[in-house]
Amino acid sequence: MGAARSRPSRAGIPSRRSPDAADPRPTQAELAAAYGRAIPDLIAPRLEVLFCGINPGLYSGATGHHFARPGNRFWRALHGAGFTDEVLAPWDERRLLDVGCGITNLVARSTANASELTRAEYVAGRRRLERKVRRYAPVRVAIVGIEAYRLAFARPKAVAGRQRERLGDAELWVLPNPSGLNAHYTLDRLTSEFARLHSAIGLDSR
Repeated sequence: MGAARSRPSRAGIPSRRSPDAADPRPTQAELAAAYGRAIPDLIAPRLEVLFCGINPGLYSGATGHHFARPGNRFWRALHGAGFTDEVLAPWDERRLLDVGCGITNLVARSTANASELTRAEYVAGRRRLERKVRRYAPVRVAIVGIEAYRLAFARPKAVAGRQRERLGDAELWVLPNPSGLNAHYTLDRLTSEFARLHSAIGLDSR
């Protein structure tokens, strides 16, 4: 994928820890302490795609990185679709800014499962996302979670892909939830949905 349209910068606080070989995975106590914690957006002005997750899981809340749980397939789907030239680790997430992509969440607070969120939180999250889009002006916004989009935008019959409505001036896309718990989508099928978005951009990272 081509270069970002502006100089990237990360919004928010520094990440808490990187669960690599030199830094062990979060303990049960650290995961429990992550309940309700927000993590920084990965965002910059005029991105090609702003991916919007549902909310951070406890693993992300504990580490400070998006889609951090080892079973989450977000980073593999990004690579398979052509957004990145290798599978990035969550703690390498700011490299996404170099290819014009960022990450935010509909709901800021970390939970063990998205089912803990209320409809009111989804609606409030949509309003916060609208404000971010006005401020940062991404070309496209991709909601990563079909059911989350249906709840937040009151579109009960929505399906994956480009939506007819826009979010401010941005194209609006919906992608499947990449959680390993989402049995409706194999990695291949998930990657194909991400690839549809990548093809619409018309850029290649390879």
